[in-house]
Order: sequence, then structure tokens, then C-alpha cells
Amino acid sequence: MEYSFYDFLKLLGSLALFLYGMKIMSEGLQKFAGDRLRSILTAMTTNRVTGVLTGMLITALIQSSSATTVMVVSFVNAGLLTLSQSIGVIMGANIGTTVTAWIISALGFKVDISAMSLPLLAVGIPLLFSQKSSRKSVGEFIFGFAFLFMGLNLLKTNAPDLSANPDMLAFVQNYTDMGYFSVLLFVLIGTVLTMIVQASAATMAITLIMCANGWISFELGAALVLGENIGTTITANLAALTANTQARRAAMAHLMFNVFGVIWVLFLFEPFLSMVDWIISDFMNINEAGGVAVSFKLSAFHTCFNVCNVLILIWFVKPIEKTVCKLLPQKEQEEEYRLQFITGGMLSTAELSILQARKEINLFAERIRRMFRMVTDLLHTDDETAFNKLFSRIEKYENISDNMEVEIANYLNQVSEGRLSSESKLQIRGMLREVTEIESIGDSCYNLARTINRKRRGSEDFTQGQYEHIHEMFHLTDEALKQMIALVEDVHHSEDVNKSFNIETEINNYRNRLKNQNVIDVNDKKYDYQMGVHYMDLITECEKLGDYVVNVVEAHCDVKEKKA
Repeated sequence: MEYSFYDFLKLLGSLALFLYGMKIMSEGLQKFAGDRLRSILTAMTTNRVTGVLTGMLITALIQSSSATTVMVVSFVNAGLLTLSQSIGVIMGANIGTTVTAWIISALGFKVDISAMSLPLLAVGIPLLFSQKSSRKSVGEFIFGFAFLFMGLNLLKTNAPDLSANPDMLAFVQNYTDMGYFSVLLFVLIGTVLTMIVQASAATMAITLIMCANGWISFELGAALVLGENIGTTITANLAALTANTQARRAAMAHLMFNVFGVIWVLFLFEPFLSMVDWIISDFMNINEAGGVAVSFKLSAFHTCFNVCNVLILIWFVKPIEKTVCKLLPQKEQEEEYRLQFITGGMLSTAELSILQARKEINLFAERIRRMFRMVTDLLHTDDETAFNKLFSRIEKYENISDNMEVEIANYLNQVSEGRLSSESKLQIRGMLREVTEIESIGDSCYNLARTINRKRRGSEDFTQGQYEHIHEMFHLTDEALKQMIALVEDVHHSEDVNKSFNIETEINNYRNRLKNQNVIDVNDKKYDYQMGVHYMDLITECEKLGDYVVNVVEAHCDVKEKKA
């Protein structure tokens, strides 16, 4: 056999170039159209059909179903998409990813696009070094496109010539003549390969090359494609490992969808292949010699499989949702991080939409108070594992608060674009200020957690007196938050606003007293200077948090006055 280890390394290098090209092409396009992709994803998932179309569009654009599904999982984790919305987008992503195979079939085998790769790099290099981020992203896309087809060409060049290596051909053929067992074996090989490479596009390219060179039959190529569809779900499931239950359910739904599709196609394998053969040979009239027709057949099989699977399962989104909820039950003390009142779009009247936004703001305020209580628990958590887990949860809450601010603000801006009275417009302005200030409280909670984390990394600890003062400050801050929520949720306007201002004055006075005392205690060597810094960071951040609370109260009072 004339295929050396050096040749094998060249093959791996070609695959690496192909994967790298796919990665930076996808990333370049995501950076160029990132915000637009996010707004499309959140705006166009009102029903299962638009969800499927959105998933198709985004995946066809960024050429990576893994990128789309990981994005979807992160959006579910942040509460921007519901589980049923995410299932529709994932179904669409499966159809969108088939575009890659058609591009490779049309360009990679018919046209020597790798000959254009170097001129493309020449065009892309000035853009890559541009100061403007959008041009730089376009440059990355061009480089990725060039590397993709250079890698594909090198894969074809460095793949072992089985006709010149009869030993290897015999090895492959040992497993191709076992009838239906061969099909199942190649489904497994396709699954494992894609799980290892973590890019179905790369294993699809390898499959197309193997079929085009006549090393395996069209039937076994189709079996590999089925395996690739299962293997590609591993990326989203890996991304969901550290996410919440809803995100893990979305990734599980992706796996279920693809596995179910592979099972029913395996039952109808021969008739399904005959249908694809008819589409390519008779309907599309592609009968060219060599590997071109086979590559088009595989691309058509990939598309037909995913389209048929979506057409069948689009009617079973709710049962899929119920199944994954049973398989992955909600953990105790884990919250579903999603908007509850404004996910379904605007209501018939602006007044009703404002009412829904008000409910969401109330929920936002309650979550932020819960986040502050986690910070209080963090201060007294001694176990390393428990501390890291709680700190990660606070970090996650901070990201959620950022996303909630953006989503509620976008919703209110949408409402304000409608026909509104001047009173309603002023009301929305006040609500926008409330949302901004509540998010700032979340930032303060995260800053408190980071200070506690920094203190923990040192060898010293707070004195008993410092702990008592921190407890008192935390208690005052929690009272301020409690009063703020009571005012925000007060439907009958019976709560006294002055309570909030009195607590804020108390917090300010207590901070000033502790600040002066801290200087004396450091001079008297009761604790070292660094512990004094950590101590005052906590006290000062609580005072800042109190200011944000008062801002929320003032904004809410303005809204009430304008409404009255």
C-alpha cells in the first residue's frame, strides 16, 4: 500500500483547512449581520411555520446549522425564545444546512473554484485589515469562502486513491456487501465522524468525495448522510450542558427530531432512494457521467430527507415539547428564565400592551430582588463547590437582566410607534426609565458578588464587627428593594412613597458613618488595608444600589402622576 503516514497528515491538514474556512466564513457573516440575525430570530417566531422559515433563512445565510442551534439554545437559556418557538427554528435549520451540499455539488465538482481562491484572498486582504468592523467581517467571510474550497480541493487531492491501493479498497468493500446491515453500519460511522469533527458540512464533503470517486455506492453515501444528521446534534447538546433546563430541552428536541427522521427513512430506505433517483434523473434531468450526478443525488437526498421530516413533524411540536419536558424535568429551585407576558407580540390595543409590559417589569423587579438575596447567601457560603455554583448563578442572572432590559425596552418602543395619546407616550417613557434602573440594580448585585469573590481569593477574612455592619447594610438594602416592589406592584396606590426616600436617607447616613469608622479602624490596625477596601466596596455598592432603587420609585411615581 502506497499511502504513508505523511499522506494521512496531509489529508487531516486538508480537512483542517476546510473546517477553518467553514468556521471563519460563518463567523464573518454572523458578525456582519449579527444584530439583524438576532432581531429576525426573535421577531419571526410567532408561529411554527415562520419559525421554520426563519431557521432555514439564517442557516442558509451563515452556512452552519450548529451555529444556528447553539444561538437558539442560548436564546432559550436567556428567555428570549420559548421551547416551542425554538423547536420550529431548529426544524428550519435542518433544511437550511442542506444548502452547503448543493454549493459543493454545483461548484466543488463542476467548477474548479479553488483556482479562484487565491484571487479571492487578494480581494479579501484589504478588507480584513480595514478599521471598519463591517468591512473586516466581509473580509473574514471572503477568506473563509476561499479556504473552504481550497480545503475541499486539497481533500480530493490528498484522499487515498483506492484504485491504486487495492488493500484499502478491499477493506472498504468488506463492509459494503452486507445488505441492510451495511446501511446501519454506515449510519453509525456518519454519526461518530460528525460527533468527532463537530461539523456536518465537513463529513458531507467527505461523503460527496467518496461517492464521486466511486469508493462507496449512492446507497451507503445516503446512509452516511443520515448518520451526519444525528451527529450534528452533538454541538447544541454540548452548548446546553451548562445551560438551564429549558435550553437543554431545546437541544434534546433537536436530537429527537433528527433521530425520529432517520428511523422512519430507514424503514422506507429503498422507496425513498428511488424517489430521489427519479427527481435527479427524470425531473431535473441530471445524467452526467462520473461523480457529478451522484453528488447531486446525495444533495437531493439530504434536502428531501429534511424537508419531509419537517413536513411530518411540524404538526407535532406540542407533543415533542411535552416529551422533552418529561425526559428533562424541571430541577428544584431552578427558574424558567423567560419573559412571561410579552412573548406573543403586541396586543390589539396599546393600553393592553402597556399593561402586559407593566406585568413584565414587576416580574423583572422581583427577579432582581431574588438576585440580591443570592448575594447575601454568597457572603456566608464556605464550601468551594457551593460558592462557585452560586456565583455562576448570579452571573447568569446578570446576563438575564441585560436581556430582559433589551426585550422589554424593544417591546415598549414598538408600542410607542403606534397611535398613542400623549399621556400613554409619557407613561412609556417612564417605564423605559424604570427598566433601565432595574437593570442597573442587577449590575450592582453582580458587582457585590464579584467583590465577595475577590475577598474569598485572599487569605484574610472580615472581622466580626465588619460582618455585623455588612449585615445591617444588606438588611437596609433588602428593605429598600422590598418597598420598591410593593410600590411598583401597587394597583390601588395605597403605598407610601416616603418610606422609600426614608430608607435611602438611612442607607446614605449609615454609609457615611461606616466610611469614617473604616479610616479609624485601619489606622488602629483592627484589620489590614486590603480588607478595608473590600469592606468599603460592599458598603458603597449597596449605597449605589439604593440610589437606583430611588430612581425606579421616582420613575414609577412620574408614570402614576401622568396616568392620573
